[in-house]
Amino acid sequence: MSHTFLLEIGVEEMPAHVVTPSIKQLATRVSSYLEEARIDFDDIKEFATPRRMALLISGLADKQPDIDEEVKGPAKKIAQDDEGNWSKAAIGFTRGQGVTVDDITFKELKGVEYVYVEKHVAGQSVNDILTGLDKVIMAMNFPTMMKWSTHKFEFVRPIKWLVALLDDQVIPFSILDITTGNQSMGHRFLGKSLELKTATDYEAALEAEFVIADQAKRKALIREQIAQIAKQHDWLVDVDEALLEEVNNLVEWPTAFNGAFDEQYLVLPDEVLITSMKEHQRFFFVRSHDGKLLPNFISVRNGNAAHLDNVARGNERVLTARLEDAKFFYEEDQQVTISEYVERLKNVTFHDKIGSMYEKMQRVTVLAAILGDKLSFTDAEQTDLKRASQIYKFDLTTGMVGEFAELQGVMGEKYALLQGETADVAKAVREHYLPISAEGSLPESKIGSVLAIADKFESMLSFFSVGMIPSGSNDPYALRRQAFGIVRIIEEKQWHLELLDIETELVKSMTEAGVNPNFDMTKVTADVNSFISDRIRLTLENKKYRYDIIEAAVTGKQNDIAKVIETATVLDAHKDDANFKDSIEALTRVLRIAQKNEINPDHLAVDAKLFQAASEQQLLDQVTVIENAAVNTIEQVYQQLASLQPTIEAYFDDNMIMDKDEQVKNNRLNQLARVAKLTEQLGNLNELIVK
Repeated sequence: MSHTFLLEIGVEEMPAHVVTPSIKQLATRVSSYLEEARIDFDDIKEFATPRRMALLISGLADKQPDIDEEVKGPAKKIAQDDEGNWSKAAIGFTRGQGVTVDDITFKELKGVEYVYVEKHVAGQSVNDILTGLDKVIMAMNFPTMMKWSTHKFEFVRPIKWLVALLDDQVIPFSILDITTGNQSMGHRFLGKSLELKTATDYEAALEAEFVIADQAKRKALIREQIAQIAKQHDWLVDVDEALLEEVNNLVEWPTAFNGAFDEQYLVLPDEVLITSMKEHQRFFFVRSHDGKLLPNFISVRNGNAAHLDNVARGNERVLTARLEDAKFFYEEDQQVTISEYVERLKNVTFHDKIGSMYEKMQRVTVLAAILGDKLSFTDAEQTDLKRASQIYKFDLTTGMVGEFAELQGVMGEKYALLQGETADVAKAVREHYLPISAEGSLPESKIGSVLAIADKFESMLSFFSVGMIPSGSNDPYALRRQAFGIVRIIEEKQWHLELLDIETELVKSMTEAGVNPNFDMTKVTADVNSFISDRIRLTLENKKYRYDIIEAAVTGKQNDIAKVIETATVLDAHKDDANFKDSIEALTRVLRIAQKNEINPDHLAVDAKLFQAASEQQLLDQVTVIENAAVNTIEQVYQQLASLQPTIEAYFDDNMIMDKDEQVKNNRLNQLARVAKLTEQLGNLNELIVK
């Protein structure tokens, strides 16, 4: 016989951003609990609103399956004395297993006889198993947790009611002073409490009390209502999925409506209007068919259509007040020059251990110039890059960004254009923040990309220099995200920057420019390099590359980030080739011999007069060709080195490397060392597993 079980946790309103993760966590924990308890089930359906998390579990087994198992006890020499009498250890063991000494058998294990008994364990009923869900619920964790009343227990929000219904039977357990029952709550304003007769009544019973518990149904309804309003007014609405998810988790009974604002506010940049509507009011903005932003919005009420006009007017008033503030700041900000804003940055602290934002920009200006030079920027590009690096944080001191922090960078671009900066400079001011998330958009322009790299790299060097290094999950200044952003930008642009080798050059240039910080950046070189290497590993892991391939690429001597990634890509592409194993084994055999012997890498002369076998000359000829070849890609390097495999094998077959003649031995070691040096372009091949 199978059952349907309903679990509902009623709480005070949760923040929208925790609703979905919370129900996912509950489903995972309950599923794991049932699996560990050996209770079979067919499906778990999730329900969630701001005030509840619920699971409807169908096809639940009546009980655990019975188990017949063989249990091992003490060794025979401990279980019986010399006369065959049972010891206390044997008696205690059997009693603990619910059997007697008459049930004991002996079996040999690794030359020693042990006591064994056959044990029958009757499966518990599903009712008994479900009473343990209190511990599952109380083990949940959330980004923010609350205590209430005099309790020490913490949860996402205070628990108000619990439903635990197996078909039509209440499963009893308690959390603090809340005991399970069959009573749930409808909509806070439109509904009332309700009694559930069976678990399967849940969704329909709640809907009758103005709660759509199914998140997917609620979201689809919101989407449909928005589309209806847009069609009615001939608007275009590009529904923002993140906003839709947030709004969906703010309501239990959604009713969409539209409102308007005065056209005078359309003089504001679209980004300001959209931020005011989306980020601050959770409104969906609308456009005309030619793409122009319209003075209208769509919002969603947690309730029915009663007095909807009043609701719309109230929302309009709130939005108008915010837009009036934005208009004021927009007009006031334009009365101040960029140079004045930059001057104000001297009083804006980047971090109290590091200095001001102005000082940070000075260091970034030096670093950006170095990067631009390494990337062969034109004079015009270097000029724009320098200007962008000298002003790129200026909008932090504007009134608009002070009120709308989300617009930093965006307003910098707007104001820069209004004050006559070039389009490339203005765009870089906006793009230097990118990417703002692990998978976020990357800068498009060359200047914006370099400025983004320079800003992020300077932050890492500065924070590491003052001992503020991320540890565990603690990363308050998002340095991991910034390092990952650097790696993503360099990979996207395919720029060959040996970023990990420029710290010394940077410090020298800062000294010459008179902008050296009051801390030593050179002392953290190894830590910063390792930190960035970890982000390269993450990039490669996301590509699903094998662990050994990742380690081979990352732990090599290559400091060009793009080439490290390219190396892993090439090795991964060839790992299933028929000759991959033989090629790598031949090269790593060379590496092992070269690494075990002291060889001066700067003096690897090979004297052909000392050759004793044709394979020696053949290897020299091939290596010389490779050394002199104009190689541009790691793929070409791989093909050239793989081509050495038959020659290397012949070389080892024909020659004793550690020859008694010291000159011959050293000549051969030098020859192998030249091959080993070439392999450095393919990372640390010793890390590869080719067995």
